[in-house]
Amino acid sequence: MLLKKVLKILIPASCAGFAVWFGAKTIKQYCCRTKGRATERNCKEEPPKEIKVLRSKMDDESPSEYFRKRSAAILAAKSAHKFIDEFVHKYNQLDVGQFSEEKVSVAGRIHAVRESGFYCLRGNLTKIQVFVDARSYQSLNFNEDVDKIKKGDIIGCFYMAYADYEDLMSITEDMLSGMVQSIHGTLKINYQPEGPDGPIEQIDFTPPYRRMKIIPELEKRLEVSLPHPSTFDTPEAVELLDLLSTKHDVHCPPPRTAARLLDKLVGHFLEEECRNPTFLIDHPQVMSPLAKCHRSAPGVTERFELFVGKKEICNAYTELNDPFEQRKRFAQQAKDRAAGDDEVQLVDENFLTALEYGLPPTGGWDMGIDRIAMFLTNSTNIKDVLFFPTMKPVRKND
Repeated sequence: MLLKKVLKILIPASCAGFAVWFGAKTIKQYCCRTKGRATERNCKEEPPKEIKVLRSKMDDESPSEYFRKRSAAILAAKSAHKFIDEFVHKYNQLDVGQFSEEKVSVAGRIHAVRESGFYCLRGNLTKIQVFVDARSYQSLNFNEDVDKIKKGDIIGCFYMAYADYEDLMSITEDMLSGMVQSIHGTLKINYQPEGPDGPIEQIDFTPPYRRMKIIPELEKRLEVSLPHPSTFDTPEAVELLDLLSTKHDVHCPPPRTAARLLDKLVGHFLEEECRNPTFLIDHPQVMSPLAKCHRSAPGVTERFELFVGKKEICNAYTELNDPFEQRKRFAQQAKDRAAGDDEVQLVDENFLTALEYGLPPTGGWDMGIDRIAMFLTNSTNIKDVLFFPTMKPVRKND
C-alpha cells in the first residue's frame, strides 16, 4: 500500500512538465489521462498538493501558446502512431520468446531512450521492445550483473522555458519535501541501506538542501589547488588529476581522461558525504557537454546533481543554447572518444542545426523515480519498487 501511495504521487509529479505536450491543459487533466481510463469522476479528483507549484506555472500559459504546442504534439503523434501500427502488424506473428534479427530503425520515432538498452513503445495495447544488438558494443560486458539501484531506471523529466538551474533546485526542494511530508507525515524518514536487519539511518528532507560546489569542495579534501576549470582538458591538468587519483587510491579504469578522473574523485570524496539531500553544483565543462556555461564562474556550468543516501536521484542543468559553444563541446567529446571513452556524447549534427534555429533559455530536469521510491518505501533493491521487473517468460507448455 505504501508503494502504491508513493507512485501515485511520484509519477504525476515527475511528468508534470510534459502536460501541455500531451494535450492536457493542466497537470490535473494530465494525471487523469495517464490513468488510461479517463472519466468524469477521475477528472474531478484533486491532484496531490506536491505538484501544485508545477501546475501553477503551467496554468499561466497563454491560450495561443498552448494551442501551438498542442497542434505540434498532435502532428508528431500521428507520425509515431502510424509507425507503431505498421510495426505491430509486421511483427505480431512472433511468439513469446521468439525474436527477429532484422535491423529496424526507430530513429525519430519515439520519445525516450532508456539506459537499460531498449526502446519501449506502446500502441494498440501492445508493448514493443526493440533491443540493441550487444554485438555492436564490443567494449561493453552485457552479461555483467548491474548494480541493485541501476536496474531498469524509470526516469521522469521535463524542460522549462526561461528557467535556470536555480529555479529547478527550488522546484526540486519543494516537490521532494512535499512528497515526503504527504507520505510519511514528517520530513525525517528512516532507511536501512543494508536491508531490514541492518542499521537504521535517518534521512532529513527538510529544505533548504545543502549545496556543495564541486571544485572548491574537492580542493578542501585533496588539500591542493586544482588548475582553473577552463584548463582541465590540457595535458598538464590531466596529469595532475591522474597523480591525485593514484595518490588517494581512487580507481579509474582507462581511458583516464579529465572528465572520468574528476567523476571518480567526486564519487570518492563528495558523494560519500551526501546522506541527507545534497546538491552537487557547478560541474566543470569537461563533465557537462550539454550544460550552459556558468554566468559568473568561467570553466564551470550551471548544473546540479541531487544525492540522497549517497545515491544520485536527480540531474538537471541550464540547457546550453549556443550552437557554436555546443560544437566546441562536441569536439572535445570526440577527442575523449578517440582516446577510448565510449560513454561520451557523440557529435549530433541534427541537434546543432536545431540550436542554430534557436532555443530559448531553458532548464532541463530528470529524476530516477524508482530510486526515490526505494528511499520512501525503505527498499534496498530496485526490483522491489518496479511493477514489472525483468522475469523469465512463461511458456505455453509450462
